[in-house]
Amino acid sequence: MSEAEPAVRTLRARGRVKAVVLVLHGGAEHSHARVAWWRLAYQRMVPLAKDVHRAVRGHGVEVRLLRNRIYGWNEQGVDALADARWALKQLHDDHPGVPVILVGHSMGGRVALRVADDPAVVGVCGLAPWTPPGEPIGALEGRAVLIAHGTKDRMTDPVASHAFAERAEKVTSRSARFEIGGEGHAMLRRSRVWNRLVRAFTLELIEAGGTDETVRGAWGRPSSERLRIPV
Repeated sequence: MSEAEPAVRTLRARGRVKAVVLVLHGGAEHSHARVAWWRLAYQRMVPLAKDVHRAVRGHGVEVRLLRNRIYGWNEQGVDALADARWALKQLHDDHPGVPVILVGHSMGGRVALRVADDPAVVGVCGLAPWTPPGEPIGALEGRAVLIAHGTKDRMTDPVASHAFAERAEKVTSRSARFEIGGEGHAMLRRSRVWNRLVRAFTLELIEAGGTDETVRGAWGRPSSERLRIPV
């Protein structure tokens, strides 16, 4: 990775690429540190990206994992948002017209929810997303949104992500939010649950079927239940 550009790790699809999953890592509210490959926020997303790839590569889905230039959100998220837009442009250049699913953790979740207005984006999966009060929802218009949050998260606020989901459902095509019992911010204690939700969401959006009723059955629930589904 040069000083001037972010980096993308690409996990190839089998055959023609029919969709792309773009994975965005977390960061910090304030930091101008460079994101080295060994940074925990980035490494945390590597096994998740690989897990999703194993499930979708046979359906023509490529998975890309972005590594930002700068670790922090800083001034209005300028750097993090620019890096995500850069990665979206790269995949559009490589695979014009294919649908895109965004998956972001923590700060990466906030970024994903912001850049979902890209015309190719069909869905966003926010994992323990950072959604402070007043976070805009306009980018999610017409998109499918899944949010998952650990009930013991002390880094990003589950209450805030619920409030965000309540506002966002007014513009999304469909939305659901899952509360992962006993889990904190790092997604380590119940990593299989996080991975399963992302896999199921992705398979559903690419219309590849699947047998996970947890996600499939979520969309039709009343709002009071659909945004607080315990897993």
